[in-house]
Amino acid sequence: MATLNLQRPNTGHGAPLRGLDSTVNSTLFQGRFGRIFRNLPPAVFKDDDLLKLATAMTAEQEKDPVTHLPAVTEEAQNDDEENFGIPAGYTYFGQFIDHDITFDPMSIQIKQTDPDGLVDFRTPALDLDNLYGRGPSDQPYLYEPDGRKFLLSDRFLTGGDPERNLTRDLPRFHQRALIGDKRNDENVIVSQLQGLFLRFHNHLADLHPTHLFEQIQKSVQWHYQWLVLFDFLPRIVGRSMVEAILPHLKSGKPIHEDKPKLNFFHWKEKPFMPVEFSVAAYRFGHSMVRPVYRLSAKNLPSQTIIQGLDHRKMVFAPVENDGLNGFREFPSDWGIDWNLFFETANHKLSPDTKGPTRVQPAYKIDSSLVSPLGALPEFSIKGTSTPVDVPGSVPARKEINMLALRNLIRGSRLGLPSGQDVARQMGYTPISDVDLLVGKANTDGLPKGKDQNSSIANIAPAFVGKAPLWFYILAEAQHEWVKAVKNLPTDDAKNNTPIHLGPVGGRIVAEVLIGLMWGDGDSFLSSNATFVPEFGNPKAVSVFDKFTMGDLISLIPPIK
Repeated sequence: MATLNLQRPNTGHGAPLRGLDSTVNSTLFQGRFGRIFRNLPPAVFKDDDLLKLATAMTAEQEKDPVTHLPAVTEEAQNDDEENFGIPAGYTYFGQFIDHDITFDPMSIQIKQTDPDGLVDFRTPALDLDNLYGRGPSDQPYLYEPDGRKFLLSDRFLTGGDPERNLTRDLPRFHQRALIGDKRNDENVIVSQLQGLFLRFHNHLADLHPTHLFEQIQKSVQWHYQWLVLFDFLPRIVGRSMVEAILPHLKSGKPIHEDKPKLNFFHWKEKPFMPVEFSVAAYRFGHSMVRPVYRLSAKNLPSQTIIQGLDHRKMVFAPVENDGLNGFREFPSDWGIDWNLFFETANHKLSPDTKGPTRVQPAYKIDSSLVSPLGALPEFSIKGTSTPVDVPGSVPARKEINMLALRNLIRGSRLGLPSGQDVARQMGYTPISDVDLLVGKANTDGLPKGKDQNSSIANIAPAFVGKAPLWFYILAEAQHEWVKAVKNLPTDDAKNNTPIHLGPVGGRIVAEVLIGLMWGDGDSFLSSNATFVPEFGNPKAVSVFDKFTMGDLISLIPPIK
């Protein structure tokens, strides 16, 4: 196995990293990284051991046993890696949230180990600065001339039905999207999700023609925060975890009397962005990525021969129009039908529903990433899976294009503690090495399965009793699933059992997202906890059922 040669600078504590001294100050783009578990020692690993682990975590391309051609599970069959508790759209809504609260543009090769020396080029608040940018006064090219509504492209995106325009493309200049955060164009799905929220803002502007821009913006922000708190988080961490951190939901008392129970995420004046969250816990979504997606009823052609593709698109592909690669003007018949990505009132996620009209599930949260994430196109030579040469370094180095390795290296560079140390600090008994498994959460990976998962301790001696935090959080979710399916009678019952984050990962993710809202004086949770969305289910008894992404989709009128 090749030895990695990843260099980092000799930068002293507090010294600015390259480029930071020339950054333009802004009231919208500011923040710091920091640590939740400041007293825990860093888990030190060799790069070659991390490469072994990343390789084991990245699934190999499936092959058809007869033709030996690359293959994926057909739409008419259930995929044993699908998670029937989380629709596929929440993978990319999670990415959208991440782009709202974090942006660290430094390459992993030039990180310093002290996160206090890193700037978060996003406000650590759920304020949609990735959508609004610096506002119509400072970035007028994002908005219509009156400054109340967002600009959208005149270019319609269809699903193959000439009578139905699914959406409009983002405004573009030389193919690049003119939006508040370029990352929201890095794949076709998050690109159109950005467009969905732009249209939500414009819809509210039409509904309330006398409202100022700032009033519309606040309404959009609060509805979005509600979605994060009561739709996204319960699916990712479980309702009971949200209720444990927000006890007022059950007690009925005002939130300022029955305050959020943030046991670990604390700050002095304003919330910061914890590296344990941004570099480890919140990267759970990488394991939820599917290898292929259906965008709409349109059967899309493919140049690459993949058995079972059924006119769907791969998440990434060396051939550009075979994958959902972003940063470009993609084909006009790639409009997304969001009913295939989120549950709506009459269209639910179920293992009993198959075929091209179903709600597609996300993949399970486990310690396995799909094979396309082993060769990210952004860091590969176009048309190949070869890492890009980065000029100007001595010696020349390769940009890492394996997502699992990027995550593991970044965590190591920033000195994250081991998952076991974090679990102990939080009061949980660490999972034993024998139960920290590398692989997929399906029956094939269980003991006696045909592809029985192996312990992380078998990857390298360095991982005995000391797992990288990101891996530990994924393996913890998988461990909870293994316990849940232990006594189920059939393989189908086991494979169809939903999965969400476990106690360590779930608590970190929920505390940080809730804490960012609680520490933001402009959020609805802090400034108006009696807020209720003006849309959604009027008969909902629980806050968890009042307003969902499905309601947002149903709310926005179709494009004519």
